[in-house]
Amino acid sequence: MNRETKGLWLGLIGVVLFSATLPMTKLATGPFDAPQLSPLFVTFGRAALAGILSLFYLAFTRSPIPRRGQWGGLFFTGLCVIIGFPLLMAMGLRHVESVHASVIMGILPLATAAIGSLWLGQRPSLGFWLCAVAGSALVGAFVLLRASTAAVVPEASSINANWADLLLLLAVLSASCGYVSGAQLTPSLGAERVICWVLVISLPLTVPMMLVNWPPLPVRTSAWLGFGYVTLFSMWIGFFAWYRGLALGGTVRVSQVQLVQPFFSMLFSVPLLGESLDVVTVGFALAVIATVFIGKRMPVQQEISVRSNR
Repeated sequence: MNRETKGLWLGLIGVVLFSATLPMTKLATGPFDAPQLSPLFVTFGRAALAGILSLFYLAFTRSPIPRRGQWGGLFFTGLCVIIGFPLLMAMGLRHVESVHASVIMGILPLATAAIGSLWLGQRPSLGFWLCAVAGSALVGAFVLLRASTAAVVPEASSINANWADLLLLLAVLSASCGYVSGAQLTPSLGAERVICWVLVISLPLTVPMMLVNWPPLPVRTSAWLGFGYVTLFSMWIGFFAWYRGLALGGTVRVSQVQLVQPFFSMLFSVPLLGESLDVVTVGFALAVIATVFIGKRMPVQQEISVRSNR
């Protein structure tokens, strides 16, 4: 198995783990009419607990302290993936269904590829970009279709729904920047150490914020289960596979695996949230997977530079 293929498989593992983030976050925060854990508690609590796990991991593996030139990238990655993405996503999920949010997240691969190509100097071919745009267009068409069939929470106003879509789009931008920044650090630090150091340096903020936003009233067991998942898998283990995959296979190419993430999220939403799938959803899923398959065969000139890490 060559580096690119291994990177794609690791990226897929990360995507599958991340795919349950939306429905699990929805379980943790609760619906619009029956809120459970607050978005602030979910955001900072999952990062705080994952940060404590990271402390043990770094100590057990005797990981070296990052060099001076790497701290800026770690802080920026933390701002994007520890605070920006989860907070914006959790706030948006208060006003829309998980299925609706998952398809909006479908533009994440195109955003990651665009930022990665500019930031890391990768040069995708025209065919690759056509596949990326086609896949994102399919997801966009699906968003419009789902919106027309009342994917928005009935109790939420249209203003709240539009605001939620904006929050989710900003979450996409934050995640894509964090993915690229973390991928740039991975060759020198290692995938596991990148996310662990990001979580550890965030502890002075995440622990106090978790305690301040601790739920004052009892919440459902399902909310705590959702919180446990996003802490252990979405905030920690998933990044082990994801950053390693981005580094091995290239940020631009591996990021396209995320095109199937909305549909994995829908599959998880069926047993977790009682949502349903239909023929149209399956059809769009197959079409998007086809663009990923074709895009994998399109050339991408690798010019990843690690000058900033030296």
